This record gives sequence, structure tokens and C-alpha cells, in this order.
Amino acid sequence: MQVEPGTIVVYSDIACPWAHLAVYRLLDRRRALGLDAQVVIDHRAFPLELFNERPTPKRVLDAEIPVAGTLEPDAQWQVWQGPDARYAVSSLLALEAVQAAKEQGLRASERLDRALRVAFLGESRCITMRHEILDVARRSEAVDVDGLADALDTGRARAAVMSQFRTACEDDNVKGSPHVFTAKGTDVHNPGVTLHWQGDSGKGFPVVDDDDPSVYDALLTL
Repeated sequence: MQVEPGTIVVYSDIACPWAHLAVYRLLDRRRALGLDAQVVIDHRAFPLELFNERPTPKRVLDAEIPVAGTLEPDAQWQVWQGPDARYAVSSLLALEAVQAAKEQGLRASERLDRALRVAFLGESRCITMRHEILDVARRSEAVDVDGLADALDTGRARAAVMSQFRTACEDDNVKGSPHVFTAKGTDVHNPGVTLHWQGDSGKGFPVVDDDDPSVYDALLTL
């Protein structure tokens, strides 16, 4: 996969707790290393609801969040606090919004992506809904909201999401959410974390076998 110098490509789903962890660690370590001006994240959509042909699975996320959250408590987490009827069963429009924000630059897209992850996984907001996405963008001051609304309403970014989905389907190198690619040719699925499920998915719980956050320094050293 071709990655531009100074860029890290991340394939992920906004509703994925492990991707929330990975993005937080990338941003945190980038800041700590003094690389905010040198490295930007190019987010690519890995829409799990299309791969798995099911809505965002609440029972799975309710089991994953407490486990992933213990690895980076400051990333902003909470098990869903809203009524079940308001649960964000789809992240497709949010993924589209992140691609739409690229019209305003990768930095704008990166900020909106992080804000939407926090909104869902840390604030229990229904990012399935257009008005919630726009409110997240407005409150976070990540992008020009009028421009984002126009891009969503005309559907300009949906093709990008579907193209990235097809690329992930066809490219054996994209293993899942999150998968990180760098300009120097490094790629890592779920960086630093190995885990297994105890019991069936949705009934049991994930067990982290190993966690090595130091891999992020290597990923960011382009």
C-alpha cells in the first residue's frame, strides 16, 4: 500500500473500541514525541457493519469497552449510558463524515474522527444520526460545519467510503479494525495488542494476552 511521507494510514471503524484505543495512542505518542507538525493521520473506512452484515453489536461492545478502557483510561470511555432505543446501530454516516472532512484537509478529518469516537464511546451519543454528527463537529470546532453538512447532504464522500471498503475486502494486507500503515512500509493490525475471546462473541468477554504500547513510537518514527 502506498502511503505518503509524513502520513500514517489507519483503516478502522469509528465504533470499534480497539480502534479508539489505537487512535488515542497514536495521537498521544505523536504529541509526546513532538511530531504533531510532522505526522498526520489519513483515516480510511473499515465499516464493520458492511463486513459482518449486522448493526453495531451492543453486547460485544459492552464487553470490549471495559477491557480496552483499562489499557488507556484517559482515552475517554463509558459503557453505553443512553436508552437502548437511541443506540448507534450504524457508524456508516460517521465514517462518511470523516471522509467528507478531508475536503477541508487531513488535519480537519483527523480531528473530527477523534471527536466522533469520543462522542460514541465516551459520551454515549448516537452518531448514527446526521444532527448528532454535525453537533459533534460544531462543539469540537473540528471542521466548517456548513461545508460538512453540504458534503453529507450531497453524498460526495459516500463513494470514498465504499471504495475503501472494497479495497479492504480485496487487499489481504488489511486485516481488520484497526490496521495501521506507514510510509516506511510497516503495517500492524491492532498495534501492540493481542487478545482472545473467552466464550462466544457477544456472550463472553475479551482477554488481553499482551499489550505493548511501545510499538507506537516505532510507527510514528517515519
